[in-house]
Amino acid sequence: MFASDLPRRLAVVAAGALLAGGAWALLAATGVDDIWLKAAIFLGVLFFLLGSGIWIGLALMGVAYVGMAAFTGRPAGDAMITTIWTSSSSWTLTALPLFIWMGEILFRTRLSEDMFKGLAPWMARLPGGLLHTNVVGCTIFAAVSGSSAATLMTVGKMSLPELRRRHYPEFMTIGSLAGSATLGLMIPPSLTLIVYGVTINESISKLFIAGIVPGLVLAAMFMGYIAAWHLFRRDQRPDPEPKVGLAEKVRKARFLIPVAGLVLSVIGSMYLGLATPTEAAAIGVVGALVLAAAQGSLNWTTFARSLMGAVRTSAMVAFILMGAAFLSLSMGFTGLPRALAGWLASHEFSVYTLIAALTVFYIVIGCFLDGISAVVLTMAVVEPMVNIPAFQEVGFSMIWFGIFVTVVIEMAQITPPIGFNLFVLQSMTDHHMGYIAKTALPMFLIMVLMVVVLVAWPELATWLPETTRQGPGG
Repeated sequence: MFASDLPRRLAVVAAGALLAGGAWALLAATGVDDIWLKAAIFLGVLFFLLGSGIWIGLALMGVAYVGMAAFTGRPAGDAMITTIWTSSSSWTLTALPLFIWMGEILFRTRLSEDMFKGLAPWMARLPGGLLHTNVVGCTIFAAVSGSSAATLMTVGKMSLPELRRRHYPEFMTIGSLAGSATLGLMIPPSLTLIVYGVTINESISKLFIAGIVPGLVLAAMFMGYIAAWHLFRRDQRPDPEPKVGLAEKVRKARFLIPVAGLVLSVIGSMYLGLATPTEAAAIGVVGALVLAAAQGSLNWTTFARSLMGAVRTSAMVAFILMGAAFLSLSMGFTGLPRALAGWLASHEFSVYTLIAALTVFYIVIGCFLDGISAVVLTMAVVEPMVNIPAFQEVGFSMIWFGIFVTVVIEMAQITPPIGFNLFVLQSMTDHHMGYIAKTALPMFLIMVLMVVVLVAWPELATWLPETTRQGPGG
């Protein structure tokens, strides 16, 4: 597959290079030296490569190489090698494959079955019944995964058949699962927050801690939506679950002890300042292996599959980060970030107008790119726009902005045509994409409301990291 497809991918990159080279030659012949024209050529090649279907990392490297060769006097090859090596040798980045591996291990255990057994007695009598297991289950697994897709698959493989067997409406079952799975991007350990922190050189520990309260608030809003459905759509309610005594609830709660212990060991070690994110990730991997072994789910096959799954995902993310680092350098030489920041300053847009514009921008770009790609692709331009005193005066620090971006990126997981959660649910349920997107629309609107809440009360994201001890290198 790789060998047969590689010539086509390289041909597309070559076509993009010829396109940019021709445009640059035209500019040189006419004597035009306008930064916005250069930026238009730069972005035109980028969108051409992204739209061609080649790997995102290769597209980023290709357009960055073209930009360096066309608009600077520096040797593009030397700059690419130096930048890629520098961006890849970050100690903080080692947390990324470890957290991915932890999620892969837990995905192959009986964690989802145990979570449902432990949660069901406590959720059954709430307004909305066992639909709340989707939200709470995703919240719990998000705290040991960091991946929206892994959270969706782990919780969904148990909750979908159970809720269907109890005749819960398919619309609510799929919609609540689609929205709740996005919590994997917010609640630490979050792969998106790791990538954001590395991209702008911000503390991963602080970003993780900042995601806790907004993640829990968003989960509560999802549960509120389920409760509202229960109260206003009485005709859709399934038969009530039989009552369970307190003693039985406590007995079933024992199934939650292993995952709760893992959550406390990973997040607690960072919150108390005992471990860096990388060290906490290592603790998580060891804990996941112990948990899998205790459940009898750990054998050579599951170990090898989890390891290879983590390697594939980590390599994909690393390739994107390499391309993004080179692209950031190349865009810096064009002067586009500085010019855009100066243009915004000259028009004196208010902070809230800029936030509204960025919300729409990320929603649109999220329709075509996955969350990690959207973050690394835009930060070189967006960071100078928001890392200014006017933002900080109203409480919008770069920590807050990371949480804001993550919430908006969460929306992209459930918006067509590239909403990854929609594809995962389509493979799990056999429903067509339009139906699944329709079920997720209420959850999308709740996330829009969450953005409003974050803007109105930025302390939700900033208070906890400001009061938290930081581990060495945190």
